[in-house]
Amino acid sequence: MPDLILEHRLGGIVAGLDEVGRGPLAGPVVAACVVLPRELPEAVAMLLDDSKRLSAAARLRAYHALRASDAHIGIGAASVTEILHLNILQASLLAMRRAFSRLTLPIDAALVDGNKSPGLPCPTHCVVGGDAISLSIAAASIIAKITRDRAMTQLDTRYPGYGWASNAGYGTVTHLAALKRQGITPHHRTGFAPVRAITSPTTETR
Repeated sequence: MPDLILEHRLGGIVAGLDEVGRGPLAGPVVAACVVLPRELPEAVAMLLDDSKRLSAAARLRAYHALRASDAHIGIGAASVTEILHLNILQASLLAMRRAFSRLTLPIDAALVDGNKSPGLPCPTHCVVGGDAISLSIAAASIIAKITRDRAMTQLDTRYPGYGWASNAGYGTVTHLAALKRQGITPHHRTGFAPVRAITSPTTETR
C-alpha cells in the first residue's frame, strides 16, 4: 500500500502528480496534482491506492473523500490536437505542468509517477510505479482517472456507438468495430495506428 514516507523524507509542501489516458485511441490525456493535508485522516489514507488497483466503486469513494478533505488539487489536460502535434509523451508532460500550475500554494517539491520529469519550477523526483508507493501520487492517479472517465462519458453522449462511457476511449472490440463502421470523430487520436488506418472520417464538427 502507498504511504507518506517519501513526502516526509522531502519535507515541506510536497505535491504528487500522475496522468491517465496515454493509451486510448480517443480523448485527452489528463493529469492531476495533489497536495494532501498535513493531518491526513487515516480513514481517507486507507482509501488511497494506485487507481488501476481499485474497483470503480472504490475509486469513486476515494475521489469523494479527497474532494471533501483539505487536499489541494490541480487538474490539467492536453487535447487530441496537442497529442498529435507533440506526441503522447510530451502531451502527458504538458498536462502535468498544467495541473501543477493550477495549485494556488507554493510547492517545495514534487513527486511524479514515472521516469520523466515534466519540467516543473520546483525540485522534482520521478518515482517509477509511484502510484503504488506514494499516497500523494496515488491521490493524483485517482483524481485524474475519475476526471477523464467523466469527460469520456460526456463525449459518449455526443458520439454514441464507440462505447466511450465504458471503455474510456481504449481500443476495445466495441470501439474498433465502431471505428470501422462509423469512422473517426474530432476526438480520435489520428496519429495512433488503429485510427490512422480509418480513411472515412465523419463530417460532424465539434
